[in-house]
Amino acid sequence: MPVIHRSEARRTETPNAVMTTLGSPTQGTTTLAMWQVEMRPHAQGPLHAMDAEQIWTLLTGSATVALAGETLTLSAGDTLVLPADAARRIATTEGFTAVVASTSPSHAYNPDARTPEDACTLAPRDAQRLLPPWIG
Repeated sequence: MPVIHRSEARRTETPNAVMTTLGSPTQGTTTLAMWQVEMRPHAQGPLHAMDAEQIWTLLTGSATVALAGETLTLSAGDTLVLPADAARRIATTEGFTAVVASTSPSHAYNPDARTPEDACTLAPRDAQRLLPPWIG
C-alpha cells in the first residue's frame, strides 16, 4: 500500500484557492482522488461543472454554493455531495478549508460551452473538458 508523505503532496494555486493533492492516480491510487482546498476570503470560483460526483467536507470557515439554481450555505463540519454534471459556483466571504473526494479521472467543463470572463488559465476553454491537475 503506497504512503504519500506530506512532502510529496502536489500543490496547485489558482487566483482563488490552493488545492493540495492528497491522493490521485499519479500518486498511486487507481480510481480515486482526494485533495484539500484552501479558498481565500472574498473569493469565488468560476461557474463550471464536473463529469463526476464530488464530496466536499468543510473543515474550517464557510462557503456559499450556487448549485443548479439553488443557493446552499455550508459551515465547518458540513458535507456537500455535488452531483455529476450540475453547474456550480463556490464562494466564500471568510475563507475555508475543505477536503474533497472524487473518482479520477473527472473532468471540469463549462456548462454552456463558453469560457467565463473570470476563468483562470487552468480553467477549461469553451467546450473543452479538462482534468484538473489536483485530480489527476
